Amino acid sequence: MSEVNPFLTPVKIIEPEHKLPDYTFEMLPEEQKAVLQEHGWNQLMPVQRKTIPYMLAARDMLVQSKTGSGKTGAYVLPLLQVIERGHLFPQALILVPTRELAMQVQDEIEKLSKGTGIKSVAIFGGVSYEPQLKALREGVHIIVATPGRLMDHVSRGNVDFLSVRDLILDEADEMLSMGFYPDMQKIRRYLPKALACTMFSATIPQTVKSLAREFQRPSAEFLSLSYDQVIANNLEHYVYCCDVMEKDSMTIKVLEYYNPESCMIFCNKKSDVSYLEQVLTGYGFKVGALSGDVAQSMREKTLNAFRKQEIKILICTDVAARGIDVDHVTHVIVYDHPADHEVYVHRSGRTARAGKSGLCISLITPVEEIEIKQTAADFGINFQKQEPLTDEAIAKKVSERLRARLEQERNHFGGQKATERISRYLPLVKELSSVPEDAMLLAYLLDKYAWKK
Repeated sequence: MSEVNPFLTPVKIIEPEHKLPDYTFEMLPEEQKAVLQEHGWNQLMPVQRKTIPYMLAARDMLVQSKTGSGKTGAYVLPLLQVIERGHLFPQALILVPTRELAMQVQDEIEKLSKGTGIKSVAIFGGVSYEPQLKALREGVHIIVATPGRLMDHVSRGNVDFLSVRDLILDEADEMLSMGFYPDMQKIRRYLPKALACTMFSATIPQTVKSLAREFQRPSAEFLSLSYDQVIANNLEHYVYCCDVMEKDSMTIKVLEYYNPESCMIFCNKKSDVSYLEQVLTGYGFKVGALSGDVAQSMREKTLNAFRKQEIKILICTDVAARGIDVDHVTHVIVYDHPADHEVYVHRSGRTARAGKSGLCISLITPVEEIEIKQTAADFGINFQKQEPLTDEAIAKKVSERLRARLEQERNHFGGQKATERISRYLPLVKELSSVPEDAMLLAYLLDKYAWKK
């Protein structure tokens, strides 16, 4: 799929009343520039250019920025600049909703802090306490944590918050939801009163704005990077209409027609995740499934396989998908339209990340048409209604794709001798293709080749 410039400045940006000048790549410390260049970066993304000055100035900010836009770097880069390296106590606390996001942020910190001596630890549930406790006892500068496990360590007296100067809430809409809210309130009581608090969220519902006041100073300001123009260029929203009983067969048609390199399918209910997994597996697709019913060990195995692109299709609920941060997703299929329209924004935001283009495909029943029209109105999304996918259209698309791939292989084929060897199969090809029953053997081989990675 085509790509756009990931560093493209959004058309619409809402900046604080007392705005600060942008921060540029040239302004970074030499060691940070060297690390970034080592990873192929020689400029900052918009959210980084806009956010870093406020963090360095210790101003409380609520930052709206699309998921996958570089927001982790927007807070990690300035934190690494202000850490007192000789003071081996927690100076920054980064709170995240899921273990997956905690591990990803920890990986980013380790990558960006290479050679600095800055130490960090990721604290989350579902694993042994010992490695986390050992890291805390030996001393760290930065803690990345999920609220539940962090409170567990706090209650055991394992964490010293006296030196914390920066509090970061990533995915603030989820962090301030009622599920996390009690732990968030408890953690805030243990933290020093004089600290800077920066919150990041792809969407800023009124609940986030209201609850943010409990964690930020009255002087807190709002920064929004509206990605309207970028989204219009690199994320498209398609709609296929079908009856509720046709959604499974429509999903198969969509997968066959588009042949996504990497796809996430969102269901509203756990039972639909399980059902769709069985249907697609039975049809021959290699899929993974994530829901609240999936054991933690299987969840991690599935996630790793999806991250490594060993499986191309991941079926999940919104809760199970929280914290999955991969930038190779080319397609999102919305099996059921969510009752909360902001959830659609999160789902579609799983693709078209870091400048890559993507496609979000909704399977809509007549009842859901009302909801999708309201979503379009709420967020200014241009949903494009598509013609029904017929068997003829799918067969044509599959054949075109396979022919192009075979021709590409032929163009890279090795020499005259190899051509002579292959030509010996031509009599068998003609023989098989002349008998309908035997032609299915060729079709079987072509199918295996068509879906091979």
